[in-house]
Amino acid sequence: MTAIETLKHEHQIVLLVLAGAERETQSIRKTGKADTAKIETMLDFFKNFVDRCHHTKEEKHLFPKMLERGLPKEGGPITVMLYEHDQGRARVRAVAAALPEAKKGNASAAAAVRDDLSSYIELLRAHIDKENNVLFPMAEQILSPEDMRQLSAAFEKVEAEEIGEGVHEKYHHLAHELAEG
Repeated sequence: MTAIETLKHEHQIVLLVLAGAERETQSIRKTGKADTAKIETMLDFFKNFVDRCHHTKEEKHLFPKMLERGLPKEGGPITVMLYEHDQGRARVRAVAAALPEAKKGNASAAAAVRDDLSSYIELLRAHIDKENNVLFPMAEQILSPEDMRQLSAAFEKVEAEEIGEGVHEKYHHLAHELAEG
């Protein structure tokens, strides 16, 4: 699997969790209550798999390599991707901040969880679409086979050192559980 295929595969895993998160927002809309345990599990996935693993691979390895190969930093697609990563982090923090009150049964906090989670879902789906259909094809054009080998090795190192041995697989399993309901 090439480095880009790895990132695309991870996107599929993220989309599974986003589907589960969307079902949770619909449930909150209907009941006014949040399944805080399930949302805490999703937040763990978003913070660790999405941000510490996936975004780290992009921000520390793919994006710099693309810049080395001539992609413009200012005003280019990487600037947009980095901005959206930051926006996603802000949405996750907002959900986490509202969760303790939602856990106590506070309806307005549950609504805040729903709204911020919905914003995150919308942002991430659009972001994944841009990466899969714009940024990654650009990467495949400008990066050499050697660049791809280096990126794959760097990605394996991220999985081992940033999140730990076996954790990547744990999140894959978790994504399937959350997707199934």
